[in-house]
Amino acid sequence: MDRYERILALHRILQNARYPVTVARLQDELGCSRATVYRDLAFLRDALMAPVVGDGEAGFSYDREEAERFELPGLWLSSDELHALVAAQQLLSRSAGGVLSSALAPLQQRIDKLLNAHSTGKHWPVERVRVIPHHSRRMDEQAFRAVSSAVLERKQLAFEYRARSTDEQTRRTVSPQRITHYRGNWYLDAWDHDRDGLRSFSVDRIAKARVLDAAARDIGEDELNRHLAGSYGIFSGEPRGWATIRFNKRAARWVADEHWHSQQQGRMLADGSYELKVPYSSPRELLMDVLHYGADAEIIEPASLREQARSLLELALSNYDR
Repeated sequence: MDRYERILALHRILQNARYPVTVARLQDELGCSRATVYRDLAFLRDALMAPVVGDGEAGFSYDREEAERFELPGLWLSSDELHALVAAQQLLSRSAGGVLSSALAPLQQRIDKLLNAHSTGKHWPVERVRVIPHHSRRMDEQAFRAVSSAVLERKQLAFEYRARSTDEQTRRTVSPQRITHYRGNWYLDAWDHDRDGLRSFSVDRIAKARVLDAAARDIGEDELNRHLAGSYGIFSGEPRGWATIRFNKRAARWVADEHWHSQQQGRMLADGSYELKVPYSSPRELLMDVLHYGADAEIIEPASLREQARSLLELALSNYDR
């Protein structure tokens, strides 16, 4: 533990202590000598103006009246916390088509300063944090920023939207509710004023977005979840039934650790296979995920969903009969 981390750890120990902490305990928790403990206490008190009180006999603590108001100046992070922040920053800046890269540039500068303060001249190999986007889509940065601002500022949003299914372009005015990152893409859940209902919009299909002055209409979390998260996938809606899928022994240990839906039900069967039950509304996305497992997965019920899977597999097989 270097001095930077010792000072942070010492501050947190004294901040959380209900009673004076002995020098022996500080030595043990900080992993340093008695003399180093005294030097760090003096630095905390004299250089950082911490409300340190006590002595070597009774122990040290923060003055109770001053403790709640005192914080270390600047941004102090342990090495582990800083490492996690670097990894998170790399993930955000390199994923989702890079739309957050420029917005995160100031944060990157702050992180670089923190790394330099920690490193004492040592190189931090941030290039070893590797992010590989999967099936990500290009996105207009201005549209993404407008959507994010409208969501957080609770303002209405106007934009042009080109539906992927029909390629039809329409003009929408909505009250944004929340923005969701799902499978490499961003989606906007919103109350559509023109259609008088809740809708989900793929942000990469939004253009000419403009934040309006009018306040957004707020929809309760329960209603949002009931309409937009009640069943499987991003295009869910209210569930119309439950699907039962069985995965063979080879896939069971993978699927058992996966999160498919907040209300999913799963159990290991006697033969080593795994049975998963999930609520669904639109079968499209569920079928894609089940078929992703190929011969390792079988839809048990309902019969209609099982038949749709059979038809898709037969159609796919016909492509190889030519």
